[in-house]
Amino acid sequence: MSSGLSVLIPVYNRAVLPLVQQLVDQADAWDGPVEIICLDDASAPDCQAQNRADLGQLAGVRYAELPRNVGRAAIRNQLAGSARHEWLLLLDNDSLLPDAHFLARYAAARATAPVLVGGTTYAPTPPADKALYLRWLYGRQREARSATIRQQQPYAQLTINNLLIQADVFRRFALDETLTRYGHEDTKFGWLLQQSGVPLWHLDNPVLHEGLEPAAAFLHKTHEAVRNLAQLYQAEGLGADSNLIRMALRLRRVGAARLFQVMFEPLQDITRRRLATDRPKLWLLDLLKLYWLLREWQN
Repeated sequence: MSSGLSVLIPVYNRAVLPLVQQLVDQADAWDGPVEIICLDDASAPDCQAQNRADLGQLAGVRYAELPRNVGRAAIRNQLAGSARHEWLLLLDNDSLLPDAHFLARYAAARATAPVLVGGTTYAPTPPADKALYLRWLYGRQREARSATIRQQQPYAQLTINNLLIQADVFRRFALDETLTRYGHEDTKFGWLLQQSGVPLWHLDNPVLHEGLEPAAAFLHKTHEAVRNLAQLYQAEGLGADSNLIRMALRLRRVGAARLFQVMFEPLQDITRRRLATDRPKLWLLDLLKLYWLLREWQN
């Protein structure tokens, strides 16, 4: 018996017609019913009006708006709760499909495991706007990994964006809504799947991450993610296998954590300015994240 697909897209201040139209065009590749659910997380009124008009007439598409912003974890849990079909495909609203065979690849692979991770890719050429360069570089060097690389640490490499998962599995674990800041919802979700022995498989079926953010916005989100990681580690011991946590623990063991903070404190602003140029160095971002984490643990 064929099983249906519910595509879940949380929307925030972005016109999503290009992504939704791609999905509508590929729906026949999935041998079963397909629904696309877009839920707006209290975007600006003009953005809501545009999506309301764009999506209202598309067959198989449901669009709704939340009265207040609930955040990344809660909105995905709400989307999953409203889904009608056996499979869920979680996509971020700033993604685009790479080609006309995206859903076909997932349809062919879904017998492999109850959880499939497709990955993310970025444009091969840097953006013309230098303010976007840091986000592009980080994506190209740290996020755009092949399935073979990701499968070496399958649960640690799980990402909520571009995740195909059986609905009952997602609802059994759900996302941690206490993580109200940006980032690392997928870290805990992957850990829960691993602890329960849920099979997970990575494949090369990436979405294109189109929504590059200016360096200042990206650094703000990165800081929020570091705070979430600190919270997860201190409360539950999660994230111990991350490079950031390992480095922070190493500094603590040798008694150098406080010295690093004191030495890096006056370099914060210089580091931020350097990262906002068209020649950022990711090792500087790593140092900034390390400083943030150690400061978070001190508070």
